[in-house]
Amino acid sequence: MKKIEAIVRKAKFESVRKTLHEADIDFLSWWEVKGQGTARQGLIFRGVAYDVNTIDRVYISFVVRDVNVEKSIDAILKSAYSGESGDGRIFVTQIEQSIRIRTGDKSLYDKETK
Repeated sequence: MKKIEAIVRKAKFESVRKTLHEADIDFLSWWEVKGQGTARQGLIFRGVAYDVNTIDRVYISFVVRDVNVEKSIDAILKSAYSGESGDGRIFVTQIEQSIRIRTGDKSLYDKETK
């Protein structure tokens, strides 16, 4: 199993969520976050300086079976793309073990069929 984490534009989040749902990825968590990229700029409006270095994003996290990794990534790429700098990032990491809190059942994923 793999954990997929993505940071996307706030304006693209609903599109990403819908596209993931269409790809049969229904269980995910998300947080509204602020971040700072490589662009550095300031904005002056009517004589008042505003810091626009921090940007609003949505952080999405979910775990999928190995067979669903590529379609999950494709769904995010398709729906989060704007073609401009700051579209976001996708991170994929290996999940070694999962423990169900209610029952204490443990699952080891290194032996799972892929």
